[in-house]
Amino acid sequence: MSAEARPFAGTSALSFEEVRVLGCLLEKQKTTPDAYPLSLNALRLACNQTTNREPVVQYDEQTIREALRKLERRGYVRLASGAGSRAVKYRHLLADVLPLGQPEQALLCTLMLRGPQTPGELKQRSERMHAFGDLASVLQSLEGLIGRGLVRRLERRPGHKEERYVQLLDEGEPDEQGPAGGVPTAEARGVPTAEARAVPTAEAGAVSPPPTAPGQLQELLSRVERLEREVAELQARMRHPV
Repeated sequence: MSAEARPFAGTSALSFEEVRVLGCLLEKQKTTPDAYPLSLNALRLACNQTTNREPVVQYDEQTIREALRKLERRGYVRLASGAGSRAVKYRHLLADVLPLGQPEQALLCTLMLRGPQTPGELKQRSERMHAFGDLASVLQSLEGLIGRGLVRRLERRPGHKEERYVQLLDEGEPDEQGPAGGVPTAEARGVPTAEARAVPTAEAGAVSPPPTAPGQLQELLSRVERLEREVAELQARMRHPV
């Protein structure tokens, strides 16, 4: 990624963990202001949510502490515990480091927590933080973020009408690292993709990628069904040996 695409010249990109922690602080400030600033445990729960997160993670407190330490050193986060507070709490300083309007904050936060998305997805998913009147206003805010080097427009995928957008706060090229820049893909996290589950690899049974000819495709499907039957029979023999 070119230096011009980075939000701050001379500063290193954030790690994926830092982006997740910072995004959660921003989200909770907007959606649950009564519970903000966040304690360490509340921040851990926010990071590990199974809804409105992509990918879903399981951070322990040490991971959260390390991300907070780095963010505090960069000036993104500070302690916010008041006198007599029973728990250490944290708040973000994004408004100081990155002055943005409410629409831009909502879009950037949604991209930080859910990876690359289309304008339509961003409009719907950021509604709790900012209600956009139409897609045109979403696109206008995205263009502003692009101009500041905080967001990048990805190439349109084959068969899709809308382009996707990705935030540039974290490290790595989105096209190489995964759906959200530094976010690992499902395959990289050890979760087989739908394609990997459906089509055996060369090592597993020597099936080439699906060709386009109808006859060849039918032949491939027949081979896959045969392989599945053989695997099922093998598993049955292993469970009930003669």
